[in-house]
Amino acid sequence: MPFIYRNLTLSPGGVENDLSTLVAAIIGISASDLLDFRIIRKGIDARRKPRIKAVFSVSFTVADESGLRSRMGNYPGLEWQAGAQPVVFAPVSSPKRIVIAGSGPAGLFAALRLAEYGLSATIVERGQPVGQRAIDVQRFWKDGILNPESNVQFGEGGAGTFSDGKLTSRSKDPLTAYVLECLVTFGAPPEIRYLAKPHIGTDRLQRVVSAIRLHLLEKDFQIRFGCRMTDMSIHGGKISAIKVNGGEELPCDLCVLATGHSSRDVYELLEHRGVPLERKAFAMGLRVEHPQELIDHIQYGRKHHPDLPAADYAVAWNNTASGRSAYSFCMCPGGVVIAGASEAGGVVTNGMSGQLRNSPFANSALVVNVTEADFGGSGPLAGVRFQQQWERQAFQAAGGGYLAPAQNLLSFMRLPGQGAVSATYRPGISETDLDLVLPQFITQTLREGITDFGRRLKGFVCADATLVGIESRTSAPVRVLRNEHFESIGLQGLYPAGEGAGYAGGIMSSAIDGIKIADTIAQRLNHSPL
Repeated sequence: MPFIYRNLTLSPGGVENDLSTLVAAIIGISASDLLDFRIIRKGIDARRKPRIKAVFSVSFTVADESGLRSRMGNYPGLEWQAGAQPVVFAPVSSPKRIVIAGSGPAGLFAALRLAEYGLSATIVERGQPVGQRAIDVQRFWKDGILNPESNVQFGEGGAGTFSDGKLTSRSKDPLTAYVLECLVTFGAPPEIRYLAKPHIGTDRLQRVVSAIRLHLLEKDFQIRFGCRMTDMSIHGGKISAIKVNGGEELPCDLCVLATGHSSRDVYELLEHRGVPLERKAFAMGLRVEHPQELIDHIQYGRKHHPDLPAADYAVAWNNTASGRSAYSFCMCPGGVVIAGASEAGGVVTNGMSGQLRNSPFANSALVVNVTEADFGGSGPLAGVRFQQQWERQAFQAAGGGYLAPAQNLLSFMRLPGQGAVSATYRPGISETDLDLVLPQFITQTLREGITDFGRRLKGFVCADATLVGIESRTSAPVRVLRNEHFESIGLQGLYPAGEGAGYAGGIMSSAIDGIKIADTIAQRLNHSPL
């Protein structure tokens, strides 16, 4: 059984191999007696700038387990825990036909988990394989030519493929370790297993997604790209088929619906077919971009250290009088601001970085909560309409061509001083009064929040920062209602999954949601005729 030692510190340039020697010296044994020694967590403690420390937790076993356990009270950082039991997948055999709509994290991890049970499925994806998708995305960023079926939102890997590749989640779900291990198996860097803030980066993530596809094909999955779900056949309250590309019918007994938060046509289809939906609050705002050296100086008390990662930040402010909050979202150190539109005539921003996070710029969304009362319409899709309205407003205010409206931070804050209006966003930006592209309650709350952020992050409010709009796809504005078995409450055999269903937010939580749905499907196939 493993021991865990927490809160071991090294200088940023310290050699991680020295950790075993350090632990051995503390507990009074030889380093060679530490067995199965490995790092299980690594973070950065920057509270005493500029004296930064790398903080580790490690696990190990020893031959004389009972002897060390008897002395544990002498070492405050030492813990003992029972080893995790390996997951055993009982084979499941069923003639039921399974379709997975969408190949983002929820869809792919549902597929991977089904494969563990010996099951297979047909995956339909409206977009293209990640290689072709990357070409389509680069064309959009270079020339402003949008492919509405293959873009930052749609295609193999989902929206997270063109992002920072963050693998953090507020959930402490034990499936987190399973997801990380799967990602490492398919080519993610091994250190994501223990980093406090793991990420893959868009460049590495694209290779991981391709490797998952090849694995699933070997497991007898069918994967069809350029295959958009356009309708469903329903008999006796059960799904019997999905229709794709306006005509072809794919029979299915079970459908994992993992189409993402930007498949607005799917929401319309569900509403048309009477599948219970509800509107859901989300957040909307702008992207702010700073020089990365500035963020490093704010967080570390010095410019970039070769042994420290590009610094990030997380800030939040709440107006107790209005109930509005402003907060950072999807912060991308060493990254770029990207165009994330998926519909003609709308501007959408997001952030992206590579594995090395070596861009000279840092960016983050700064967003404000949008409540259902703000939507100004009726029905479950009122939040979708609200997003579309402001995305189109941003497109028009910037002059078209998918240019993004942008404003220097000082100018937006109505502070003295002048700064350049520049950003990494492609196909380009247009200097614009950002009060024209967002509701007044958002811009006002952002100003209040940024004032507070500037007090806590000295130097944050400066002439070197640019705001770019708009950030509107933070999460789904719709929830597809489901029961305790993850099944739609209005349509048997339909399993709404991930971000698009309104039950997750990000790569990790979406993947976990897909896994839980696959587990439920396997259990039900094994014990009932469905």
